[in-house]
Amino acid sequence: MVKVKICGITNTEDAALAVSYGADLLGFVFVPGTPRYVEADIVRSIVKDLSAGMDGSTGLVGLFRDQDPDVIEKVVKECGLGYVQLHGDESPETCVELKKRIPEIRIMKVFKVRKGIMPCGVFGPEDYAEADLYLFDTYHPELSGGTGRAFDWPSLKKSRAKLERPFFVAGGLDPMNVSEVVKALRPCGVDVSSGVESSTGKKDKALMKEFIENARKHQTA
Repeated sequence: MVKVKICGITNTEDAALAVSYGADLLGFVFVPGTPRYVEADIVRSIVKDLSAGMDGSTGLVGLFRDQDPDVIEKVVKECGLGYVQLHGDESPETCVELKKRIPEIRIMKVFKVRKGIMPCGVFGPEDYAEADLYLFDTYHPELSGGTGRAFDWPSLKKSRAKLERPFFVAGGLDPMNVSEVVKALRPCGVDVSSGVESSTGKKDKALMKEFIENARKHQTA
């Protein structure tokens, strides 16, 4: 069954609801200056509050963008994260360094889609041997994610057979279109933030529930 990641979590209430509705992954944004940024101590508090109701199956993801490995390692260990989502122009060497420092961490490398998989830069998915997962999101010159804009899904569909890792799809997803994306692209998982919000950083419980239900209507290959 396709996995669902609810990203941009900023408070315990939203995190608990996402878990209760069956979210597989919770995403926390550790990029200062972005709309859904949360500090490590807040995430530690959220995780502590959730611990009684979590059975260990819900993954905790930290979103970073071009940040020093020292910073990433510190946050991962402080917050008990299981995944690192690299949302910037991190090189393959950065992934190698993180795996050396935190062998148990799972790395999700993000690629921004504008006209093709890589709109800029010199590296493609095939260059990231240490990445466990790919995530394809909408290109935006300023925002890390949560743009509410969809990318050209057919361009990813054409490249799907060449991908060497399971992948997630993000960018402009909402309860109305997630089922279509799952059927068309057959991803490992889907990732949503603004598409299930009532306001920036605050999730709408009805939209979250509907999104997860609609995503699960179809199985991946």
